[in-house]
Amino acid sequence: MIPDPSSVSNARSALSRLQSALGRAGDLLIRQSIRLAPTEAQRTLGVTLLVGAACGLLAVTFHGAILAVERALISPAQAARGPWWFVLTLLCPTLGGLLAGLALTYAFPAARGSGIPQVKTAYAVQTERIRLRDGAAKFGITAFQLGAGAALGREGPTVHMCAALSCAVGRWFALSPRSVRRLLPVGAAAGVAAAFNAPIAAVTFTVEEIVEGLDQTVLSGVVVAAALAAVIEHTLLGSHPIFTLNHPVSLQHASALPSYALLGVLAGFTSLAFNRLLLGLRGAFRRHRGLPDWAKPAVGGLVTGACAAGGLALVHSGGVAGGGYLQLGEALNGSLPLLTLLVLGLLKFAATLFSYASGGAGGIFAPSLFIGAMLGGSLGWLEHLLLGHQQMGQFALVGMGAVFAGVVRAPITSVLIIFEMTGGYGLVLPLMIANTTAYLIAKRADPSGLYNALLEQDGVHLPHGSVAAHQLEKLKVEPAMTTQVSTLAAALSAREAFAAIAHQPFATYPVVDEQGRCLGLLDRARLRRVLAEDGASRKVSELVHLKEYVYPHDSLVRAVVRMNAMGTRQLPVVNVGTSELRGLLTMSDIFRAQAEAAAGTPEAEPSRPHHVLEDQVR
Repeated sequence: MIPDPSSVSNARSALSRLQSALGRAGDLLIRQSIRLAPTEAQRTLGVTLLVGAACGLLAVTFHGAILAVERALISPAQAARGPWWFVLTLLCPTLGGLLAGLALTYAFPAARGSGIPQVKTAYAVQTERIRLRDGAAKFGITAFQLGAGAALGREGPTVHMCAALSCAVGRWFALSPRSVRRLLPVGAAAGVAAAFNAPIAAVTFTVEEIVEGLDQTVLSGVVVAAALAAVIEHTLLGSHPIFTLNHPVSLQHASALPSYALLGVLAGFTSLAFNRLLLGLRGAFRRHRGLPDWAKPAVGGLVTGACAAGGLALVHSGGVAGGGYLQLGEALNGSLPLLTLLVLGLLKFAATLFSYASGGAGGIFAPSLFIGAMLGGSLGWLEHLLLGHQQMGQFALVGMGAVFAGVVRAPITSVLIIFEMTGGYGLVLPLMIANTTAYLIAKRADPSGLYNALLEQDGVHLPHGSVAAHQLEKLKVEPAMTTQVSTLAAALSAREAFAAIAHQPFATYPVVDEQGRCLGLLDRARLRRVLAEDGASRKVSELVHLKEYVYPHDSLVRAVVRMNAMGTRQLPVVNVGTSELRGLLTMSDIFRAQAEAAAGTPEAEPSRPHHVLEDQVR
């Protein structure tokens, strides 16, 4: 049937009116925010408070959605009578993986995985935009797949969703790209705080894993957002810890310290095996072309279902499918027998590998805690049989933190998160011994860590820590820069400039005059603020806010120094003397040149189009 031209025209008119109304509402929002908070710092603080509260609500809603899907899918499947429990336990995660694979392959590929690697990349390099639609897709796909029984966690996806929400809120209020970037760790911290009910650990995790350093410019916002998200979570779900322990948490026998050290060694090798097997299996799934990409998560779901059915058949216990928080709590209270601990730990290990490596959506926080608790509880039972100590729950608690430290490589967070999740502070010494031992073993054998290794497997190479100056001294700007850049003419009015970039994906543009000379950079957010304040007739040349630049023959280390001094992630490249624009150098260009030099590959020709360089988007 051919659509009626008049109905098409009416639909387009309605869409145009809706866009116009949204634009006016956005201008009103910006004007009011500027009136209430005249400076960028004041508006950023206000947005930080809003992000903390919003992320707290989002995390609680996400948790509730997963529980609702679990009650509708995997829980009744495992409780079914007769032979149906086996069939449904196999089919439920398989169906969840199949539907998730279809959505991730054909509609929302950026929602795949845990989401933390994407947040790390966006903060460090800003090579990809964390879009709100990807965060929304992450919500739906992950809630369905986890509720259907995938052996993954909700914490990583919560970080991704909250980071996407924080960026979107920052753009709604027309904050500068620099301020929007600072909101990424703010959203991540709020997500961890609300997901784990652990605001202090959320701050340390963000510093250790997302920022990878103590950045004073973002620390205050991270602390405020984490605290506010935790308050929201406490208000809605209660202030009690995630796990309630029925025994005192303390070091009852000093003679058990060598056993805790042994637990650290076992946890270190367990986490190392987990990371390497996960990367190897993920690579095998990606290389396998006999199976379409959309069907691969279904294979992971089938293996997960088989492991979950095995757990029910062998030890009559769930926990392999889904988060497994009920069985995790039982292990922390020392109420699971040795055989159950061993079987559940091994099956969860295998199920998590296949659930994640096959390409589903979900994180590894909760599975690493589960595996660690089963490992620690098993060693606690052996210690009880040999020495008579009743400390199975304490060993499970320490094992939980030790495997987390080895897998995630966040040693400070691994100690604090156990304290906050359990409310027990009496095992400080065993936790520090085991966690440090596990971390050092895993770090020495594999320095990069799981999240960086996942990015490298995807072809994204982030520097570990700050960019090393000696690696950049011999590299020049010209081979690394992007030459095909979208620009704005200096003679345009603010209204004309905004109309010119209305359908462009970028957020930062070099401004050039009639002779092609670069006057500086201008971002979309500043244009929106000017238009909202009735400055539509102002010339673009008056609005340029960054007039720093580099020359083609400059070293990349000089460019990094200038970027850090100016607080920006990109600089125009101009000719000496004439200031004619030659290209744009971004931090992702620098990291790419560094990775190519380290790998011994020839540098790319200076004609890289901007569509493969997303830094200008930021």
